[in-house]
Amino acid sequence: MSHLFYLIGKSASGKDTLYESLLHNAALGLTPLIPWTTRPIRANETDGVDYHFTDEAGMQELLRQGRVIEKRTYQTKHGPWTYFTVNDENDPSKDRIAIGTLESYRKIRDYYPTGYVIPLYIEVDDGIRLERALKREQKPGNHRYEEMCRRFLADQEDFSEENIQASGITRRFNNSDSPEMCLEELTSYIEAIQAAIDTIQTAKKEL
Repeated sequence: MSHLFYLIGKSASGKDTLYESLLHNAALGLTPLIPWTTRPIRANETDGVDYHFTDEAGMQELLRQGRVIEKRTYQTKHGPWTYFTVNDENDPSKDRIAIGTLESYRKIRDYYPTGYVIPLYIEVDDGIRLERALKREQKPGNHRYEEMCRRFLADQEDFSEENIQASGITRRFNNSDSPEMCLEELTSYIEAIQAAIDTIQTAKKEL
């Protein structure tokens, strides 16, 4: 049985950096489940790597094909932006990794068989997040400060303790002070799950 390891956290919690490190850890053997969005591409983002970037017409075509697992639309200062997950029918025997929100996690978890989606909740002090978000928007090509503030405030509601608990998330990984330690804890957690599955599969073969 393979798994989808799903990174969850508020904006500017360091999910992207952790995702890249886990994805490129050859020992883990993870493949990406890349999300889709209708929002504009940002500086230093690559289509097909960070997101699949499309427009409203492209999203509607995927909906017509019945390939959209879940979608969320946000009313931003720049108009409505939709983020969504597509069933890309990749090799089901391989462990995968993705980034998303609590809402997307619940929908994807319910779409797939029980136990397939494993949440990896990243927690960061709000002051540190705000500082990181500001530095990101100060880079050339960004400067969407109003959207940064909107998203920061929206995260406070979307990632409330009530919503976290209602999502059944009990394990958290702190990324406030030491990204290296957070990455080490995530890696060990994923390795433990993979080792447990390998043990079960070996036992079944020996029966």
